[in-house]
Amino acid sequence: MLRRSVLRFARDRKANVAVIFALVMIPTIYLLGMALDYTQALRKREQLDAAADAAAIAAVRPAMLTQTDSTVVEATAKAVFAAKASLAGLSSTPVPTVTVTDSGLQRTIKVTYSAQSINNFPLFLGSQTWPVNGSSTARASSAPNMNFYLLLDDSPSMAIAATSSAITAMIAATSSQPSASKSCAFACHETNPSKDSGATASTVDNLSIARTNNITLRIDFVKAAVTQLLAGPWTCPQAGVSGGVMQCMAALNNTTYQAALYTFDTGLNEIQKLTTPTTAAGQISNIQLMTVDHQNCVTTTSCNTDYGTDISGALTTLGKDASSIMPNPGGGTNQSNDTPQEVVFLITDGVDDKLVTTSTSCDANATYPLPKVTVNKTSYWRCQQPLDATICTTIKNRGIRIAVLYTEYLQLTTDGWYNTRISQFNNPSSSTGTIAQRLKSCASPGLFADVDSSDKIPDALTKLFLNVVSATASLVQ
Repeated sequence: MLRRSVLRFARDRKANVAVIFALVMIPTIYLLGMALDYTQALRKREQLDAAADAAAIAAVRPAMLTQTDSTVVEATAKAVFAAKASLAGLSSTPVPTVTVTDSGLQRTIKVTYSAQSINNFPLFLGSQTWPVNGSSTARASSAPNMNFYLLLDDSPSMAIAATSSAITAMIAATSSQPSASKSCAFACHETNPSKDSGATASTVDNLSIARTNNITLRIDFVKAAVTQLLAGPWTCPQAGVSGGVMQCMAALNNTTYQAALYTFDTGLNEIQKLTTPTTAAGQISNIQLMTVDHQNCVTTTSCNTDYGTDISGALTTLGKDASSIMPNPGGGTNQSNDTPQEVVFLITDGVDDKLVTTSTSCDANATYPLPKVTVNKTSYWRCQQPLDATICTTIKNRGIRIAVLYTEYLQLTTDGWYNTRISQFNNPSSSTGTIAQRLKSCASPGLFADVDSSDKIPDALTKLFLNVVSATASLVQ
């Protein structure tokens, strides 16, 4: 009887589901609890990772990059982390480990943290907390202290009317001038225009005509560009900063910039030695077109040629070697015995028009007949050619950077002089011809810009300057 009852119970399946469900609930509840606590821990880690990112970035901001005391940098990073890491559900607010590594101008910050996320089901997991760990690394280079040497073309070619419409207006305005300057797009500055062939005592130079007719010249936009850079107005996001782009960026980058002003024509002309941007700005009015005595006479004793542009000579005088105007560059840090980095800003149309001592030293493609000229009992040949970038290489090999703003040599296809002496260097276009190629090879990598209209010069110079001085921080992990 008992045996039959036991066998009948064993064969009965009516309550299997309930039994199985009861047995399965134990691991299911465990897994659900673990998943909930794990998901919660992941959320906490994401929030703490964001706090670590913010802390690392804060420690490589421009203002912090100038801070040489690593304990101050560490304290800043920890304070930013703490402000974002006080989260509910942690056993305590974690205190990160901040590692500061400097290498020259570059700083690397690593923020590492370890925290404990409180579990909702500690009995199932056998632990009151779930470990949460993470790190963030940021790297940035501080903006270096820099000296800027602005080298500006003031030769007669910069007297060209600034835009196509201005050129048309200039040609019309000079239609009654003597033959030497008649219907000319260039507002050359002559001290004694009455000496020109066909002139009278009342003859004025083309520059006077341009000013009377309010015709803007390329040199005017060059001055406007320098003004925007050194004097402003310029809207700066840094409160309380006056001046131009240079003063603004110095404040943003918490660094020191100095500026010098030079022009060049037959030689290098000093407008302002290296000084503060504000002081240099006070000399902008002295940037003027080169004067000649009258047509074809650079001076009263040097006639039969109107040479007036020696780009390579100006670069040589400015920065050929340590005995030149520009010293050897430093690293630009604030460390003792370090000196600023050195940068040349060259603004030119890229064509030399100068005297050379041997006819063979001129470009082989030059088509000017190279007549011999005697100056102070010395024989020279006139050479018109694109800049020979050899001197640029010499300067760059010293560690000096060169930024070039090419004010494109316009294709004056109706001008006989241009067609026979310049056009072979300026085809197929002003932006792709030999003139442009030589200037681009002169510039340091990434520091070449060209403008096809003079009214673009101010913004182009500003953009070129920002390319040189901008410094950014980035997360690397």
